[in-house]
Amino acid sequence: MSVFRSGVLVLTSPLSALSMRLAPILASAAKIVQDTLYVHLQPGLLLTGSSQPTSTYIPATQEVCSLISKLYSDADVHGNLDVRVLLTNIKNQSGSQQTLSSVQNLSHPPEVVLTDFQTIDGGQYNPAKQQLERYATNSYSCHPHLTSVLLYPEYGIEEDIINLKETDSEGNPLQSHSDVVVGGTFDRLHNAHKILLSVCCLLSERRLLIGVADKELLDNKALKELIEPYEKRVEKLAQFLVDVKPSLGYDIVPISDPFGPSITDPELKCIVVSEETQKGGQSVNKRRLENGLSELRIHEIQLVTDPKHSENEEEKISSSSFRNRLLGTLLKTPAENPSMPSRPYVIGLTGGSGSGKSSIAKILEKLGAALIDCDKLGHQSYKPGGPAYQKVIDEFGTDIVCEDGTINRRAIASKVFGNKDQLKRLTDIVWPAIATLAKEAVKEAAAEGIFLHFEPP
Repeated sequence: MSVFRSGVLVLTSPLSALSMRLAPILASAAKIVQDTLYVHLQPGLLLTGSSQPTSTYIPATQEVCSLISKLYSDADVHGNLDVRVLLTNIKNQSGSQQTLSSVQNLSHPPEVVLTDFQTIDGGQYNPAKQQLERYATNSYSCHPHLTSVLLYPEYGIEEDIINLKETDSEGNPLQSHSDVVVGGTFDRLHNAHKILLSVCCLLSERRLLIGVADKELLDNKALKELIEPYEKRVEKLAQFLVDVKPSLGYDIVPISDPFGPSITDPELKCIVVSEETQKGGQSVNKRRLENGLSELRIHEIQLVTDPKHSENEEEKISSSSFRNRLLGTLLKTPAENPSMPSRPYVIGLTGGSGSGKSSIAKILEKLGAALIDCDKLGHQSYKPGGPAYQKVIDEFGTDIVCEDGTINRRAIASKVFGNKDQLKRLTDIVWPAIATLAKEAVKEAAAEGIFLHFEPP
């Protein structure tokens, strides 16, 4: 079957049955759509009648929120898909909603419309497809040559039991608020972000205020050098939000401290947090009271487990894990430098503790590069006979020498750490010695690629 860059998936199954059906439905859709997949919830939509089907409102309930969360969670195994659940026809307690009769523009006009709706004959050439295409074009700005596909996903045995008990209830309504606030880094917008933002949109009646971390607030982030520029993060954020709920007002602002406008905006009514930032919501309310403002209702969402996380990554879906996976990949094509010799090629790798130097070193070693670890060279430089051995003793005294003639590292550490002047004297001795040993190692290396692992001893 042809592969399309963008598509819209119209889900017609009862909400009570969709939770178990999502995984096979998304697996079928991922074989057809390769980039952007919009999802439109319309339970009970009939595509076999004589009249033209129209979009209707679904009440925003806790159950709908849970279903949207599961949809994004299930979609995470399809890393190629940018899934976006459309919220236009999900009605919260607000009195004003977008008119469903109008056509909604999408940033990636769908080339194909898919559905879980099943006909009795199980075929693709029937009037249901024509009804589906008309429904899609009446609801969204689609590609001029829109194609329709009935998925017929294979459900498990458990579905047969569920089908006998398919009853939809309205569930517990979601309490909405005029103005809602949320904050985050929103680096490399992922499905956990989309869950957070979708809940925010369903809670908001008029305006959603989003604080995007910038400047000083990024200093303690893991691999902060790989965080996307603020402008790029905001662009992706705005495009997603306008796609899923264009009727809502959005204020996206940079924040360089944990609070931003959440403690000064008098119109705010609710703040959305995750399990790990719940205390941050309480701190916001404390500061609001100090500023003479009313407390915000704190709405907490659960973290989403990343099924692809490795041992050195967080269990939750996290931007830091995505940045960690970028290590060892080419982020941009290097500029040509005619003056640079073709070989040996020397790469100097630097970075703070935990920045991934060792991980990159292992990757490059597997590719055939020779590893020169300057941390080890530092220790080697002041071993007996090393280029820095006698100089270190002359500078710091014979009391740092062990009975076997080696330098006692703990003794010298007690002299230099906590004393900037002493530390500088040590590095002024050791670094030239390391450079000498590194040059000798480069000359001796037989590999075509040479890798220098720079880490202060």
